[in-house]
Amino acid sequence: MEKNIFFIEGELVGVLTTEPINRFLDYYAPIGGVSVGDFVEVNLGPRKVIGCVWSKGSGEYDSAKIKQITRVLDITPMKLEMRSFLCRVSNYTLSPLSGMLRLALRGNSLLYKPATRKVHFLSKDYKLKFVRKTVLRLQVVNYLKQQLGKSFSLKELILFTGVSRSVIKGLIDNQVLVEKTIFVDLSFPKLTIGPTRKKLSAEQLLIAKKLKLTVKNKIYTTTLLKGVTGSGKTEVYLEAVAECLNNGDQVLVLLPEIALTSTFIDRVEERFDNRPAEWHSGISKTEKNRCWKMVASGNAKLVVGARSALYLPFKNLKLIVVDEEHDSSYKQEDGILYNARDMAVLRASLNSASVILASATPSLETWVNANDGKYNRLDLTHRYGASELPKISFIDMREEALPSNKWISQKLIDAMNLNLDKGEQSLLFINRRGYAPVTMCKVCGFQVGCEKCDARMVLHNFKNKLMCHQCGESKDLVKLCPKCEASDSFDAIGPGIERLAEETSAIFPKARLAILSSDLVNTSKSVKKLIDNIINGSVDIIVGTQLVAKGHNFPLLSLVGVIDADLGLQGGDLRAAERTFQLIKQVSGRAGRANKKGLALLQTYQPDHPVMTAILTGDEEKFWSSEATQRKLAGVPPFGRMAGIVVSGADLSQVNTIATQLAIKCEPLKKINALVYGPADAPISRIRGRHRIRLLVKAAKVKDFQKALTMWIDQIKLPGNVRLTVDIDPQTFF
Repeated sequence: MEKNIFFIEGELVGVLTTEPINRFLDYYAPIGGVSVGDFVEVNLGPRKVIGCVWSKGSGEYDSAKIKQITRVLDITPMKLEMRSFLCRVSNYTLSPLSGMLRLALRGNSLLYKPATRKVHFLSKDYKLKFVRKTVLRLQVVNYLKQQLGKSFSLKELILFTGVSRSVIKGLIDNQVLVEKTIFVDLSFPKLTIGPTRKKLSAEQLLIAKKLKLTVKNKIYTTTLLKGVTGSGKTEVYLEAVAECLNNGDQVLVLLPEIALTSTFIDRVEERFDNRPAEWHSGISKTEKNRCWKMVASGNAKLVVGARSALYLPFKNLKLIVVDEEHDSSYKQEDGILYNARDMAVLRASLNSASVILASATPSLETWVNANDGKYNRLDLTHRYGASELPKISFIDMREEALPSNKWISQKLIDAMNLNLDKGEQSLLFINRRGYAPVTMCKVCGFQVGCEKCDARMVLHNFKNKLMCHQCGESKDLVKLCPKCEASDSFDAIGPGIERLAEETSAIFPKARLAILSSDLVNTSKSVKKLIDNIINGSVDIIVGTQLVAKGHNFPLLSLVGVIDADLGLQGGDLRAAERTFQLIKQVSGRAGRANKKGLALLQTYQPDHPVMTAILTGDEEKFWSSEATQRKLAGVPPFGRMAGIVVSGADLSQVNTIATQLAIKCEPLKKINALVYGPADAPISRIRGRHRIRLLVKAAKVKDFQKALTMWIDQIKLPGNVRLTVDIDPQTFF
């Protein structure tokens, strides 16, 4: 039970604001007092800002300059477990606590006016005002008399009384009805919690029973729910969700992509008769305000959202589901750098809640934790119903005589033609957006790059633009080479999703084609429409990026062709093998979901690569074990600690100087036997006009890792125009 710490008027309190000030500020408690966790408005210089009462005041400031809290906001205070969570994430990621508070308050009604609506009710003296009586006006008045003082919107009155808008407007004008604007935060519809209407297999029922028991115990536990693609993981963990809701507790389901929410929401509505609360960038500020307030009050029982939903102020959170837990999009790469999967586990431990990590291809970190007994593990080994796992075969591209401007092999074309003849769908997958990754002058070899970044611009034919995928800058196609001044000499090099679609259309002119890429379908509504078309058979061939690899069920799809299957094996990413394995297994698993036999054909130049061998043999456990052994020998996560340091600024010499000083003054890191690699230019050495120098810190698993990093970094005083970011357990190394 949380102890309420109360401060009477005039007592010093420490307030954490959302401003970038890395300390608590002292204020006097207002008239009526204030409690720890209360949200308040305070004066900071000439401005009024939002803050949260965090502790007793320090008393380190001049008492004459300390101001009183302006007002206590009428909103649910922040619970102790939430404050603890923000502090722990701040300490782990080495992020300022003020930044954590901003993350926790994103989009809520503390910062924005709550939604309003106009309501209507009978005036107290309506009998005196009701002079011009008509049949229709009497209908309205008599109805409202029966409702004993209740108020209704204009639409509701029209619906319930059967009159026109003008009748009600006339009553308002005559002051028979009062029109009033009220603040409104409607509760979310109650979910129907009953047994599932779907017939679950014996294996599904057994796993669901175990998950429900875990939730019922209301103690912290983390479970890896590993199931082959098409095994019905969602239906199984929704049983655990139902158990939690039945207990009156709150549930959070995290999804890796906004595009997946609409399909998932439909499945939730099918299961519980109503739609849950949503939290992601695709909803309005008004809806976010509503969601935030309803979550805090406990009126929103089930929330489906993106990674930032983890920072909502749940009143009684007892279950967190991280769907597709291996997905790299759970890692926040801007601002506060955190991994939502790991922070979900942390939050659950503070809430005495359960975590379900669901995936067909779990991250190595999760696999190791389950293997070591830190997490429970439950396996769904069979596809649901009559469907079988697809057969996987390679197409050795070294033996294919393809022209330089073609990327679909004849073997894959033959398989697709056969599929078309059978009336079944095919999917072509390439993990590359745009039309072509490189635009190069045929005369001098000049490659069009971004003026603000050290990156090549990607040609996007649909937009008729060259785009930088680092900063988002775009420009028109160039006709004159800036280096040799040759005219119309530029050529598109390499395939992207658009170019692959163009080639597919030329080969199969009569086939109905759908392109599934975040560039072209970037809202949940447009994705849902396209997916519905695929499911109902209005599409013959799907051409897609990694958007197609996540959670979709296409019952008519029986063939998957992967272009450049070994693309992800290039570069020095320590997770390259793991990610390639996950991606190919996920996208291959889209085939053969119904009673049709599935086939996945992978075009590769490295069929003998260990990753490709593991995919072909299907021995996943051997692959994970091999990856774990290699990581352990190298002393890298999950068997060691890593931190990526990026020093950036407009002045390259200044950035170099600071990075070099960091490398020299590494005594605090030496004390924990940590190694410092660098400084070195980042692979993308300039983004948005800022030069980037990287350092990499590697250490054994030690408790003092963050402490040592802090002591190390604090030795260097940064100029105002130089930024230093720390990424604990980095997922990318650009």
